[in-house]
Amino acid sequence: MTGHPAPDPAVSAAVAEAHRREWAFVLAATARVAGDIDLAEECVQDAYVAALGAWSRQGVPRNPGAWLTTAARRRALDALRRDRTLQAKLPLLIEPGSSSGTGSQPAAGPVAAGAAAGTEDDVIADDRLRLVFTCCHPALAREAQVALTLRLLCGLTTAEIAQAFLVSEPTMAARVTRAKKKIAAARIPYRVPGPAELPDRLDAVLTVVHLLYTTGHTAPAGPDLVRADLVERALGLARMLRELMPDEREVRGLLALLLLTDARRATRTAADGRLLLLEEQDRSRWDRAAIGEGTGLVTGALRGQAGAAGAARSGRFVLQAAIAAVHAEAPSYGETDWPQLLRLYDELLRAWPTPVVALNRAVVHAMVAGPEAGLADIDGIERDGRLAGYRYLPAARADLLRRLGRYPDAARAYRSALDLTTGDAERAFLARRIAEVSAGPPGAGQPE
Repeated sequence: MTGHPAPDPAVSAAVAEAHRREWAFVLAATARVAGDIDLAEECVQDAYVAALGAWSRQGVPRNPGAWLTTAARRRALDALRRDRTLQAKLPLLIEPGSSSGTGSQPAAGPVAAGAAAGTEDDVIADDRLRLVFTCCHPALAREAQVALTLRLLCGLTTAEIAQAFLVSEPTMAARVTRAKKKIAAARIPYRVPGPAELPDRLDAVLTVVHLLYTTGHTAPAGPDLVRADLVERALGLARMLRELMPDEREVRGLLALLLLTDARRATRTAADGRLLLLEEQDRSRWDRAAIGEGTGLVTGALRGQAGAAGAARSGRFVLQAAIAAVHAEAPSYGETDWPQLLRLYDELLRAWPTPVVALNRAVVHAMVAGPEAGLADIDGIERDGRLAGYRYLPAARADLLRRLGRYPDAARAYRSALDLTTGDAERAFLARRIAEVSAGPPGAGQPE
């Protein structure tokens, strides 16, 4: 018995690239037709499998996303027709009156209402935004909202999402499954909510877009430091939210944060792929247009809030954008206004008291008051325990120990960070640091 011939490597590469770049577009468009997220995901997966064979015979289409969307939507329509046929025939197979409502619900599934409406929210041109709001419905827990959106909108693997959440892969898989079942049971509509609903849903959506960006900004695994497709997708979604809610300061803050951070993208690695720290980057190559747009957004957001209740009322995305603006506007690393950054981190820690914010503040505190002060902060964060398994915690400790000349301790901390890191660029950086501190002070011989 012979199996199917192996697909052409070029075709396999094209399908893999289409999965990276087109998954969200294809799934979101199919969900509108299918009216059911599980059905849409199944049809999209089938379309990608079909593409391997069809593209091998016919060649890779000029627009892979359009081909995949058409194939997936056809499969969804076929499934819905089969379901309608079954619903029509069921009364012939059971005694009259014995049904408890079978066939009374729309066949399309839990998001049928939003899909059937068709043009009710056509002001939003991109179906992905509908999918974001569906996954961020208040009936779902916050962790489930973000995880499900990253899975469905971005096609991230369960392992990648688990790493972003600092939980195990089985835990994340169960979380995603429960969230999808909740959407089905609650018949959550596939639509952008009305104006009265938007404020309550906004923070979850902003969190989703921000996590999407950070996952692309420093990819959790693989040879490349940046996943440009995820970064650009997050920026596109942030701009859509800005168009949808132009008066929301936190929306402006999120877009500003992404623009100011992404302005450094071209300088974060050397030509050989080596990771470059902020102090090593060529600031003349930073994207000044993005910095100008970002600082304009955050300045307007802060000015508006100061007119109402002062900086203490600033939201977490506006404050993070203000921090990014201080870095972006500094002429050099040495001329960074560290005291201002510490004040902003104090505000952020009050607005968003998380251990990751506390860790970032500890690094800035060390720049203001010295490495010992930063280490004392990190000791408290470690005792808290919530960042166990977070690779940047031992990495931050290692850097402060290195600055203090405590090289053996620094080497141990760097090794702990390396054990928690999967991205190639970050692993290579940590390995270099381990080699440096293992050699001891400059001019010292190699240890025996």
